[in-house]
Amino acid sequence: MSNIIVPLPANVVPDIGDPGWMSKGDNAWQMTAATLVGLQSVPGLIILYGGAVKKKWAINSAFMALYAFACVLVCWVGWGYRLSFGEKLVPFWGKLNVALDQEYLLQQGFAGKFPAATMVFFQFVFAAITLVLIAGALLGRMNFYAWMLFVPLWLTFSYTFVAFSIWSPEGFFAKMGLIDYSGGYVIHLSSGVAGFTAAYWVGPRLSKDRESFPPNNILLMLAGAGLLWMGWTGFNGGDPYAANIDASLAVLNTHVCTATSLLTWLIFDIIFFRKPSVIGAVQGMITGLVCITPAAGVVQGWAAIIMGVLSGSIPWFTMMVVHKKSAILQKVDDTMAVLHTHAIAGSLGGILSGIFAEPHLNNIFYGNYNQYIGLFYGFNTKQVRLGFRQLGVQLLGIIFVTLLNVIVTSLICVLLQYIVPLRMSEEDMAIGDEAAHGEEAYAIWGQGEKMDSSKYDVEAPIAAAKHRHAAGQVEMT
Repeated sequence: MSNIIVPLPANVVPDIGDPGWMSKGDNAWQMTAATLVGLQSVPGLIILYGGAVKKKWAINSAFMALYAFACVLVCWVGWGYRLSFGEKLVPFWGKLNVALDQEYLLQQGFAGKFPAATMVFFQFVFAAITLVLIAGALLGRMNFYAWMLFVPLWLTFSYTFVAFSIWSPEGFFAKMGLIDYSGGYVIHLSSGVAGFTAAYWVGPRLSKDRESFPPNNILLMLAGAGLLWMGWTGFNGGDPYAANIDASLAVLNTHVCTATSLLTWLIFDIIFFRKPSVIGAVQGMITGLVCITPAAGVVQGWAAIIMGVLSGSIPWFTMMVVHKKSAILQKVDDTMAVLHTHAIAGSLGGILSGIFAEPHLNNIFYGNYNQYIGLFYGFNTKQVRLGFRQLGVQLLGIIFVTLLNVIVTSLICVLLQYIVPLRMSEEDMAIGDEAAHGEEAYAIWGQGEKMDSSKYDVEAPIAAAKHRHAAGQVEMT
């Protein structure tokens, strides 16, 4: 049966679902990449946190991540996206506006051959994971109500500032030529510094929790870590905003650096602690992922391997040696060590980007051959001044992101103290999930009913045995 084509009336304009400026392939890849990044948070970091903490904190830790993901999305479409990528208000902030208008969402995004709706979703998952990473420093004691307020405030007054400054085409660091391919500064340095700063203001866990905080389920933690690693394909592979050769290079460099970093960390653990640590391997994996992020598509493979060796050794040294000997660092209870795995590793990646960024690859990504030249290639091409300039811009970016996050995060925490306690009470922290949410992570007896403590009372079995002996049922031994 043949199809019958009915022409539209002359006064009806057809809907254009495939505008000429859009690439279906790029749009499909961008949405796929965004979904991969989203899976890093939900469920990736949810189950990583849930498995990496004590049993009594499993629900609270996972829920902090889940809440942050949902809250950021609502704030993002309401005002966060336009503050980060909208029309310039000042050199570090966009104009306040919503990102839900159909006319706006269906037009071409500020970069790439896909609609603004795709860009809004892609940038959202990056903003969300930043807040989820901050949560890692605060596990095991932060008042959940304080966290509910912290998330929208920090997103609005910290994340949007840094994102616009570095990633928006109108941002002053973007115009200066800072290399942050996929978030070493905007996401990892920001979350590491903000998490450590917030941990200072919230205060530490209970002393017994700081002294002994074993994971309740290492296999679950590994499952979350696996989602984090594989999700990084979208994290770094999506930032060329196209399904092109640079995306392919970024993905390969990401996994090569990560594997090298994991193995390096593992070797250090074996040499100094005589045992290969699973938790240590996960830490090395994370530092490798973070370190390569600002450079993924602008360095060659050999540089990615060097970055992996350094990301598996320098954060290991700061965490295992410097932190343990520093009285100042010891005072701050950074539960998941985000200072080392994200702030230190992110800064390291930013510096190494300024050294190993290759001019030809920078030209593919940025479209400007003479502005982005790593120091190594500055010497090689006799453009030393440009190489030192690039390294200087990278260092200036680290200072900016660090200072901004220390100041803004501190102001937010001080403000919240007047609204709601930042820290749970000592009594509630001793209980954990049951006190915070009225729920427990695992029901390992019966059908999920509460454990009858009398069954585990030391005196009860003795009394029962005496009773049976008196009745002639058993003989006391």
